[in-house]
Amino acid sequence: MNQFPLAVIMERRRLDNPWVDEAWEAVGAVPAFDDADAAPRRIVHEADREQWRVGGFALELFRDEAENYFSNITAPVPKVFVMWRRDDEARLALPAAVSVSYGEAARWLDSGEQVDGVPMSRELADWVGDFVNTHYKPEPRRKVRRNDPLAQDRGRA
Repeated sequence: MNQFPLAVIMERRRLDNPWVDEAWEAVGAVPAFDDADAAPRRIVHEADREQWRVGGFALELFRDEAENYFSNITAPVPKVFVMWRRDDEARLALPAAVSVSYGEAARWLDSGEQVDGVPMSRELADWVGDFVNTHYKPEPRRKVRRNDPLAQDRGRA
């Protein structure tokens, strides 16, 4: 499998704040093998929060990012990184891209994008792990010769 279909869960919370009336964040990324529909669909509607499922994402992995994938899946809580933007016309926050690379998420943040990390599903972690096992080869460790600060004193006796 070269791509892993995902849907992102975005949440809007109402705020009691005189300057801002709502806050958005990505709260989940779920496998979307059975439902690849990209249209935003409200799945939770409560007085103080709403959740929207937005599909149509296909996670693709690249060999040159294998070290970043390794760093992610060996972290205590592996993450899917969701870059999202407000769509004022639709009055929604919509995901623009997904990644499991620490490096790519850092590049998005450095360029001023809004990025949230959400827990990775076991199924996705297994898929990423298989890719890492196949394509990631750690750099061999080099022996570091440390200076012995007492060596000079021993030679003078």
